[in-house]
Amino acid sequence: MVRISGIDLSASKTVEYALTDIYGIGLTTARKIVEAAQIDKEKRMTDVGDTEISRIREVIESNYTVEDDLRRIVKQNIVRLSQVNCFKGRRHRDKLPLRGQRTRTNSRTARNSRGI
Repeated sequence: MVRISGIDLSASKTVEYALTDIYGIGLTTARKIVEAAQIDKEKRMTDVGDTEISRIREVIESNYTVEDDLRRIVKQNIVRLSQVNCFKGRRHRDKLPLRGQRTRTNSRTARNSRGI
């Protein structure tokens, strides 16, 4: 079991897909990380050595914001929007969709939580 950024990565997955278990790393970013760390993308996590894991860690820590730091930044952005009282901030506060989705027939769960 490999642990990177506080997350246990699945040993049965390939390196690219295992890295997507980390919050803030999608498939495209995972491919860039594997390329920067110079690791074969077909390798499974069980076959990756300690030196390769340390290279992956270095690439992630030096170039990307992931896990707790990223969650904190996203939360601060939402709080800032609601304090400024902009449209998106008010929608966040009311727990409604904020990207233009309709609410008359969809977003049933958001509307029910508000008691509408």
